[in-house]
Order: sequence, then structure tokens, then C-alpha cells
Amino acid sequence: MADDQLPLTTHLEELRKRLIIAASAWIVAFLGCYSFAEKLFQYIAEPVRVALPEGSSLVFINATEPFFTYLKIAAIAGVLVALPVILWQFWAFIAPGLYGHEKRFAIPFVLVSCMFFAAGTYFGFVYVFPTIFTFLIGYGTSVAGISAMLSMGSYLTLSTRLLFAFGLVFELPVVIFFLARMGVVDHIWLRKNRKFAILCAFIVGAVLTPPDVFSQSAIAFPFIILYEVGILAARFFGKKKVEPEEEDDEGEEEKPPENTD
Repeated sequence: MADDQLPLTTHLEELRKRLIIAASAWIVAFLGCYSFAEKLFQYIAEPVRVALPEGSSLVFINATEPFFTYLKIAAIAGVLVALPVILWQFWAFIAPGLYGHEKRFAIPFVLVSCMFFAAGTYFGFVYVFPTIFTFLIGYGTSVAGISAMLSMGSYLTLSTRLLFAFGLVFELPVVIFFLARMGVVDHIWLRKNRKFAILCAFIVGAVLTPPDVFSQSAIAFPFIILYEVGILAARFFGKKKVEPEEEDDEGEEEKPPENTD
């Protein structure tokens, strides 16, 4: 019994060690980021400040909201700063159980995924945020007597959710590429299921964004474009199917005639 339980306890001990290292890295990064939390929030809030009417500004509606807002932004920034250490600990834990070809794909997958996620958040923040908040605030203040007073906490929650959504959408071609390289999907299957991908794009946009057509479209259209990019990646870089050997034109070899003697 002790021999049978030893591998499990060893794995649990290894997992505990990796989690402690990852959590320690996050705590150190969190403490470092908290000292810059106000500046980080000022940077993230710039798109909505530009969109607000003259004389309006972000507000807080209870005494503890600024403290918890800065705490939340420091926690998120701490995860991003500590992400290399966290991913390395995750890799160190699962690597012994992977095959050689799986190890070859794992590290590039993690690195490229991080790059595409960062590209998605950058695209959303720089190019989409100003238009989304200008549209939403302009729509809300178009009625006479209504002014915009956005709270710090609600804006951070909405902006974080939107950035996370754009980051996930930009992962689509990366996921398709590696699935195609492993032979799970191919460009023919992806092309046949294009209509379901378009439906999925608008469902994702409806779930992850505010309930307005512009915000949903801002997620759905990049999703569709990146799906088409994924089809091209699967076509040119996907795993090639091994064609079965051609059978002899005459079928099975002729059997020698039976001896009639």
C-alpha cells in the first residue's frame, strides 16, 4: 500500500512546491505593483476620460471603492508581471509526463499564446476602447437631463472583462494552428463548419461584452477574421495526411493454379 501511494504523494508534494513558488512570485509582483496602482489606473482610465463630456469625471460611490479598485488592479498587474514564473512552474510540473513530440509543441504554444493575448489586449485598448466608450456614453447622455457619472470600480470591472475578451479572441488562430499541427482538425473541416464559427462569434460577443450591437460586433468581427486566418494556417501548416499505398491494379496476386493431377 505504501509503495502504491508513494507516486501520488510525490506528485502532490511536487504540485505543492510549484504552487508555493508561483504564489510567492505573484505576491512579490502584487506588492510591487500596488505602489504604482494609482498610475496604472490613470493609464487604464484614459479612454473613458476622453469619452466623457466636459466637466464629467470618474467618481467613487462608497468610501472603500478607491482602495479596493487599486487593490484589484495591483492584483491583475501582479499576475501579468509574474506570468513567466507561473508558466514556468506549470511547465516544470507537467513536463515529466509529456511525450517528446508534446514537449516540442508545449513551449512554443505557451510563448506564442502570450504574445497573441497581449496583441489582443493592445488592439482592444488602443483601437476599440475609445470608440466603444464614446458610443456608450454618447448614447446614455443623448437624453436631456442625464449626465455621465461612472464609478471607478464599475469601469475597472468592465474594462478588465473587455480586455480579457479581446485577448481570448486573438488566441483563436494559435489554437487552430496547433490543433492542425497535431492532426485534430484540418482546413477542410474548418471550412465546412464556418457557419457555426460565425454563430459562435456573435454568441461570444454577446456574453463577454455590454449588451449593445457595437460592442458585440467589435468582438465578433475580429473573431471571424481570425478564424479565416486559422483556416489558412491549418491549410499551409497542418499535419499532412499519409495517403494509403495504392493497391495493385489487378488486386490480389494471382494464385497458382491448383494441381489437377
